[in-house]
Amino acid sequence: PPELSILNNCSPSQLEGLCSFLQLSSCPEPSLVRFCSWLLALSPDLSYTSAAILAEQLFLRRVLSLTQPPSRHLMAALTSFCSKYSHPFCRVLVAAVLQEPGEGAEQTKLMCELVEECLEPHSVQLVLSQALEVPLSEKLLPVLQAVLGRQVRGTPCPTGFLGASSSAGARIPLSYLLLGLFQEVLPPELLDLLVLTLCQQAPAFATSLNFAKLVTAVLTVYQSQVR
Repeated sequence: PPELSILNNCSPSQLEGLCSFLQLSSCPEPSLVRFCSWLLALSPDLSYTSAAILAEQLFLRRVLSLTQPPSRHLMAALTSFCSKYSHPFCRVLVAAVLQEPGEGAEQTKLMCELVEECLEPHSVQLVLSQALEVPLSEKLLPVLQAVLGRQVRGTPCPTGFLGASSSAGARIPLSYLLLGLFQEVLPPELLDLLVLTLCQQAPAFATSLNFAKLVTAVLTVYQSQVR
């Protein structure tokens, strides 16, 4: 709708006031899905600040209050919003979930699903950096495992990469070539921080199966970088 162009002309305080007036934080979930579809069609795109405010107004209360898996409407709205504004979404919502006291089982499952299925690579890295800023807990371990699940161990370019053939003239499988093009790897500084955190926290998680799985995943995915 043309009326949504007002979202690009509001100051942060005006946008917060508009969201409050429209009661976006408590609107019916089918309406939430429709509103998010309108946001995707909005041109020009929302600014980072505006997208962050809308992420908070649309989703924060709903996600933090989850006591059972999110409805299909809520998941559709989250997926839609994250498809275009995943970075401001993570900056606002993921940080709040990670810092929320208590186990937050449903919130953790939701974060894992978003990491595995929805977020762009740079947003996945943001989730990891945010997770490493709070004290490590059993609640965080599945999120870290989901992040590692997005990573593909770096593969050196094989001989004859440019010609797509080996020195013996045999063709290299296309899947092998594509692996190097579509891999997701963590920046060295973020990997170092993850490894340091795991080393420092190992005594406190000596009996944790999830911690052991996470360490195994790190060693498997980054075996050439971790010594």
